[in-house]
Order: sequence, then structure tokens, then C-alpha cells
Amino acid sequence: MTTIATDTRLPEIAQPGLDSPGLDPAELAARARRFADHPENWLHRVRLSADGRWYERVHLDDEHEVWLISWLPGQSTGLHDHGGAAGAFTVVLGSLEERGVTTGRVLASGESRRFGAGYVHDVRNTSTAPAVSVHVYSPPLATMRRYDLDADGRLVELATESADDW
Repeated sequence: MTTIATDTRLPEIAQPGLDSPGLDPAELAARARRFADHPENWLHRVRLSADGRWYERVHLDDEHEVWLISWLPGQSTGLHDHGGAAGAFTVVLGSLEERGVTTGRVLASGESRRFGAGYVHDVRNTSTAPAVSVHVYSPPLATMRRYDLDADGRLVELATESADDW
């Protein structure tokens, strides 16, 4: 396991060398909102799974990718980053809580969150109802790293996943 020293006063951890060559986070958030605004094109694809979050990549090109994710109460991602990709997500049904290393916020239906490459967070459904969200990443995801916090509040890298793992 690798321990990454962090300033725990920061709400997110930017890791040097992970600059995204793709679209900027503001554009990703705009694309997530535009996609979310047309549920007639994707709502029929959404499934709920008691075994874990359901997710499906619904668009992929050289520039970006779009994922649909559904969340039952209590389901979460755990602390993770998106490798060298920037990202954004829009909650389209219900609400989700996003937690950085030291901060958290609840996003209601219609609200978006955007972030640069190397951002570490956990997204979870802390409500009593299902939630659905749209996620956009650029460049398309190649790796994701999973983390935990040690007793001193520092990130500890647990695993690296590749796109083949999803």
C-alpha cells in the first residue's frame, strides 16, 4: 500500500502529473446537464441492483465518455480518483452525497459537480430513496485508484483498476 501525504485541510487532492488533456470540467458539467435534460433518450436503460450500484457506459469517443449510474440507499463508490481524467456528474433523480477528504456536500436532483484530474472523492446515496446520476469523463477513463484514510487522515492507495475491470 502507498501512503500519500496530504494537507487534510483541502477538500480535494490534486496529484501532480495527472493533467487531463481532454475537455475542461466546466464543459463536462455542461455535457452532463444536457444529457440529463433528455431522459427520453436514456431512462429506459436504468436498472436498480441490490448487489451494488448499477452502471452503464452509454457513450464513448476519443474525447469523452458518458455513464449512467443508479444508486439504492446506502450504496457508495468508496474513496477513488479517475486517473488522468477530469469529470463531472449531474444528479437526475433523488440526491447524492459527495465527500472529499475533509468535506462533504449533498447534491439534489438537477445539481452538478465538476472536478479536475486526480480529484479524490466518495459518492454515496445517504437518502432513503433511489438516485440516478449522469457522469462524464475526459479523456475516457483508463484507470481508477481506490483509497482509504489512515489514522492520521492521509490517503492510502489500496488498488488500481483498469478499464478492463469494469
